[in-house]
Amino acid sequence: MAIRDIVLLGDPVLRTPAEAVESFDDALRSLVDDMFETMYHAEGVGLAAPQIGLSKRILVVDVRDDDDPAAGRFAVVNPEIVAVSKETEKASEGCLSIPGLEELVERPAVVEVRGFDVRGTPFTVEASELLGRALQHEIDHLDGVLFLDRVSALKRRMLLKKWRKLQDESDA
Repeated sequence: MAIRDIVLLGDPVLRTPAEAVESFDDALRSLVDDMFETMYHAEGVGLAAPQIGLSKRILVVDVRDDDDPAAGRFAVVNPEIVAVSKETEKASEGCLSIPGLEELVERPAVVEVRGFDVRGTPFTVEASELLGRALQHEIDHLDGVLFLDRVSALKRRMLLKKWRKLQDESDA
């Protein structure tokens, strides 16, 4: 396993819809292992392949904690959202590709996602709370969408201004 570099806001791969995975082989399983390792190293709960510079429809999420060790750890290949609830919820979101920024994002409260595991076996998961939010956030990455796109234009401008300031400070 290897820790991969996480690409940051501004890299074109984050705005490009990812390509479907066609081979469920050892290389895919190794990549997924690297993605989990990278996500854990960055202390995230989700990571999509475009965030490590690869235009592939692969995501990993792990929302388990001491209070709920069975909450969910998934690698999903070629995921698609097949159903969403009418009910929505707002919660704070951040992103490993835009460190230092967080904002309230409204999303469906419950989502049904269909995809494949790393061996090519199809499965469906119905998710709510943090797992549902993480799956939606990472699938957005696979479609070239960032959480910044899910907030008002005013909030987006404020967040981008803060991002530029953070980048200037890190370059100094």
